[in-house]
Amino acid sequence: MKKNIALVAGGYSGEYVISVQSAVTIENNLDSSKYNVYKIIITKDSWSYTAADGTVVEVDKNDFSLTIQGNKITFDAVFIGIHGTPGEDGRLQGYFEMLGIPFTSCGMVTSAVTFNKSFCNKIVDALNVVNVSKSVHIFRDQPYNTTDILQQLRLPVFVKPAEGGSSIGMSKVKTAEELPSAIDKAFKEDAQVLIEEFIKGRELTIGLYRENGAITVLPITEVVSSKEFFDYEAKYTPGVSNEITPAPVSDEITRKVQETATILYNKLNCKGITRVDFIYEEGTGKLFFLEINTMPGQSENSLVPQQVRAAGKTLKEFYGVLLEESMK
Repeated sequence: MKKNIALVAGGYSGEYVISVQSAVTIENNLDSSKYNVYKIIITKDSWSYTAADGTVVEVDKNDFSLTIQGNKITFDAVFIGIHGTPGEDGRLQGYFEMLGIPFTSCGMVTSAVTFNKSFCNKIVDALNVVNVSKSVHIFRDQPYNTTDILQQLRLPVFVKPAEGGSSIGMSKVKTAEELPSAIDKAFKEDAQVLIEEFIKGRELTIGLYRENGAITVLPITEVVSSKEFFDYEAKYTPGVSNEITPAPVSDEITRKVQETATILYNKLNCKGITRVDFIYEEGTGKLFFLEINTMPGQSENSLVPQQVRAAGKTLKEFYGVLLEESMK
């Protein structure tokens, strides 16, 4: 008997469009012989499913069900395809946990902690398994002084919303004069801002997930951007960045990245597909943690689908594993 799967997409953030693109890839690669897939678009105004005939059906949030032509449909599992809030920051995870419905991503606590870049940095730093760049965490409703900040950090620095993705609201600051406007830009996206020292090196990113009790590590990707950094344009405009999978790095660096990512996946209690981003500082051989992404992009050209294909797997196999693992 086929299982009913809710594929949730959309969300409340600037990553809405990317989420919808990810959902197209996921839906196209879920095995229709095994799953009845219902794509549910979540916005602040509506949680709804649009049937093939154009009929829009609202979700009953009491039990996360749909009623279509008098038939009540409940779900065996939820494939979370929302980047940003509420699908990546623990909100939906807590809701589904309370309802007892399996889902494909990390749990509520892990999602919430890893979504806040500053809180996540502090936890990762305390684990003592990888270097973490020096940073300052500021809040919109608390006073801060840019002079004090620059006494703690050396330029250049990155200024970014503490809770946000796709590099929206992010700036690279090279001079003290640029810092106030960069902070203002980040505060337009979030009430918390992370300011961290720039680490010059090679950007390496790796996806990993659990299958049959063991962690599967995907090939590493090296991101080479033609811009100052891997910003929104570089991520989503063809030709602006060069993403090389597998990354042209030594066996030693490969092993270091794989082992570190695996430790972080376990220590942070991750589930489902997670992507961990690092900077490898060539002069010192040090590996720096950049961030962990618990709902990485799934559009056809996104990093994880590239890594899945480079590993010799199909997206249909991969998404099937994520779903089946969530229901164990």
